[in-house]
Amino acid sequence: MIKIKLSSGTTIAYRDEGSGEPIVLLHGYCGSHRYWDEVLPSIESHGRVIAVDLRGHGQSSAGEGVYTMEQLADDLAALLDELKLPQVNLFGHSLGGYIALAFAEKYPDRLLALGLVHSTAFPDSEQAQANRLKAAEAIGTQGVVPFVDGLIPKLFAPEHRESMPEKLSEAKEIGYGTSAEGAIGCALGMKDRPDRVSVLEQLDIPILLLAGELDEVIPPEKRFPVSKSNVAAVTLAGVAHMGMMEDSQAFATGIAEFLERNRGSGSV
Repeated sequence: MIKIKLSSGTTIAYRDEGSGEPIVLLHGYCGSHRYWDEVLPSIESHGRVIAVDLRGHGQSSAGEGVYTMEQLADDLAALLDELKLPQVNLFGHSLGGYIALAFAEKYPDRLLALGLVHSTAFPDSEQAQANRLKAAEAIGTQGVVPFVDGLIPKLFAPEHRESMPEKLSEAKEIGYGTSAEGAIGCALGMKDRPDRVSVLEQLDIPILLLAGELDEVIPPEKRFPVSKSNVAAVTLAGVAHMGMMEDSQAFATGIAEFLERNRGSGSV
């Protein structure tokens, strides 16, 4: 792992593998760069892969307060500046997708392609917003571990909760590495994020929308909000919200084929 201190004072940790056209991976809530371990070798064959630990997650530093999606997008922009990378292919899982959309809105010229993985451009519903507040309160009073223990099983398909105990344990262990400040800050930031369907509608770069057939976090009606010639919509059969762990081969193939199809093109 490499760590770099940004001008904001935040230290961002990231894994940097391979060479060629840059591919940036942003993990989901209470995750880390380790979410990508099983699929990284397949993706790495298509370029230089930079798997980031978001602020407050993994080995990156944390601070108190709301972590807005725009602030986290600025973290990424500052990291790319430090790495002297003017443009990247950006893929975001869940929370990472919300950040990727904020980045696309604020820094559209810095994207070669955009991928939302088990994510959505829609804002939280009122119920989801209430749940974010409950999560922040629970983490503040009870800590990260019991929250992660309750969260992780919901991210896997029901059958995988029984058949993949080692994967659930791994995801929980990764989640335990999230700071309380990071988990609270991101919960509040996700609660307040705006509708960004218009961002997808306006972008003319290649876009991948990759969803899990059994995802209970992102329902079917929120997975594919736009249908355009530059948008590839892919559904992974038999997986829920953690395709990179539930079916790493199919997940990696979905991203790799998208990258190969759009290599260096800037458009589909």
